Amino acid sequence: MLNTIESPAATRLEHFPITFFAMIMGITGLTLAWEKAAQVFGAPIVISQALLIISASLFAIVTIIFLLKVLLKGAAVQAEFAHPIKLSFFPAFSISMLLLSIATLSLSEQLSLLLWAAGSALHLLFTLYVLTQWIHHPKFQIAHSTPAWFIPVVGNILVPIAGVEHGFIELSWFFFSIGLVYWIILKTLILNRMLFHDPLPEKMLPTLFILIAPPAVGFISYIKLNGELDNFARILYYSAIFLVLLLLSQLPRFTRINFYMSWWAYSFPLAASAIATQLIYSLTGDAFFYYLAFALLALTTTVILLLLARTAVAIVRNEICQPE
Repeated sequence: MLNTIESPAATRLEHFPITFFAMIMGITGLTLAWEKAAQVFGAPIVISQALLIISASLFAIVTIIFLLKVLLKGAAVQAEFAHPIKLSFFPAFSISMLLLSIATLSLSEQLSLLLWAAGSALHLLFTLYVLTQWIHHPKFQIAHSTPAWFIPVVGNILVPIAGVEHGFIELSWFFFSIGLVYWIILKTLILNRMLFHDPLPEKMLPTLFILIAPPAVGFISYIKLNGELDNFARILYYSAIFLVLLLLSQLPRFTRINFYMSWWAYSFPLAASAIATQLIYSLTGDAFFYYLAFALLALTTTVILLLLARTAVAIVRNEICQPE
C-alpha cells in the first residue's frame, strides 16, 4: 500500500482561510476613505487610484486561490461552510464585491453596476442561508456568537451606497432595512454573550471592532437614501464614534494578542468610521469633524499598512494556511 504525501502547496491550499476576504474589505475600505479624502481634503487622487488597483488585484488573486480550493479541496471548503463561526466570513466575498462597486463608480458605471448587482444578489442569498442555519440547526451555541455574525446579515446595510447611485431606491431601502433591524437584534445577542457568558477567545477579540461598522456604514447609507443630515443620522454616527472610543481605550489588550488573520477585523470598521466622519464634516462644515476625520484617516492608513506588513511576514514564515 502506497502512502500519499501531499505537497506543501496542496496542504496550504487546503487550509487557505476564507478570512482572507476580510483583508479585501479592509483595503477596499481604505481605498474609499482616500477617495473621499480627495473630495473633502483635496488629497491626491492618485492615492485612491493606486489603492483601487491593489484592492482589485488582491480580490482577483484571493478569489482565484479560493476557487482552486473549491475545485481541489472541496471537502475542506464544505467543512468551513459548516463551521458555526467560519460560516459568517463567507459573505465577506459578496461584501468585497459591493465595496468594489462603490470604488469603481467614478471609473465605470457599467462595471460598478455589474459588481453591485452580483454582490447584492449573492449577499441576499448568504443572508437567507445563514439565517436558515441559525434558525433550524442545533449545532449553534452561545459560544459561537461573535461580532463576525454581523457580516452575513448586517452587511446588507452597504447595498444603498452604490444602489442609490444606480437608481435602485426602493431596493436599497429593502437591503438597508434588513441590515438595520438585524443589527439591533444581533448586537443584543452578542452583548448578552460577552456580558453573561465566557469572554471571547483571544483569536476572536479583534472582531470586536466589527461593532463599529454597522452604525458607521448605516450612517453613510442613510445619508444616501435620505439626502440630508437629520437626528436619526446623528444617532447612527455618534453611536459609531462612541464604539471607536470604547475600543481604542482598550488598546493595551489588543496589542498583546498574537497575530491571526482575524486582525483584519480592525481594518474595515476603522475605514468606515473615517469615511463617515469625512461625510459629516462635508455636511456640517464643523472644524472638529475636520480634525477628527483627518485623525481617523491617518489611524486607518497606519493600521492597514501594519496589517499588510504583518500578514506578509506571516506568509513568509508559513504561519498562515496551517491546520488549527
